[in-house]
Amino acid sequence: MVLSVKSAVKPSKRSRVLVRKETTAAYLFLLPSLIFFLGFVIYPIVLCVWTSFFDSTMNAKDVFVGFANYKELFQDKVFLGALKNTFIIVVVSVPITGAFSLWVSSIIVDLKGWATSLFRIIFYLPVVTGSVAVTVVWKWMFNNYYGIFNYLGTTTGLIEKNINWLGDERYALACIIIILLTTSVGQPIVLYVSALGNVDASLVEAANVDGATRFQAFWKVKWPQIMPTTLYILVITTINSFQCFALIQLLTSGGPNHSTDTIMYYIYYSAFKLYRYGYGDAMGVVLAIMIAILSAIQFKLGNSND
Repeated sequence: MVLSVKSAVKPSKRSRVLVRKETTAAYLFLLPSLIFFLGFVIYPIVLCVWTSFFDSTMNAKDVFVGFANYKELFQDKVFLGALKNTFIIVVVSVPITGAFSLWVSSIIVDLKGWATSLFRIIFYLPVVTGSVAVTVVWKWMFNNYYGIFNYLGTTTGLIEKNINWLGDERYALACIIIILLTTSVGQPIVLYVSALGNVDASLVEAANVDGATRFQAFWKVKWPQIMPTTLYILVITTINSFQCFALIQLLTSGGPNHSTDTIMYYIYYSAFKLYRYGYGDAMGVVLAIMIAILSAIQFKLGNSND
């Protein structure tokens, strides 16, 4: 009886020691990533929030101003215009990107394997191509003297004379949105093709046997199964749209007359052109709050459909 009790105790002690050693080893392996995360993610976030309460410039000592930077933001016409442009980009690009990606994926997922792979490569190329290279091509296409759009428009009679697409307030923001759409659909298409390929085929067949139409089979069977992928795509696309910067910087620099300013570009302009770091950090905090709120709403709506 004593031997059985001892034999039951010893393995328990050994298991606790083993668990402790495995836990220690796991944390040691995680330590480099944890240090990087704390040093390059958490610390900058805390510093950004802290600096937003100061009048911080390059050549002067930081002065605590409380919420003055935030108050000034919503009295700044340029910031309000950038906020409006950012929301226009998000409202237009996110639904179109999601719907177009789902439509294309629904078509190519049923093709032969090599054809599906080919289309995925074609749509994903702009994602892996450098943003500078893509922007240079689009800048040439929109050129008001020798761009292909003006050439085709004047040749076919759609337009009477060349249009300065990126230099006209009426067209500049729309051009930015078009370019953003072409560079945003690649990842959602790849994700949707994978999600649609993992849909339970037996459920689709059962729906077809019961007389469901193609749309009904998609809406009642496929859509609920790809909902997690849809939620992820919406959140990521929303964040990317809010953070639109490279296109603005390389194509218009916020012009003409601030008509293509976004919050991300105005943060860059305020912090690194005007050297108003506290003001730029205040904009960054406001942008982060807006992204967090919209993401939370999307998660809430996505979970309510489960």
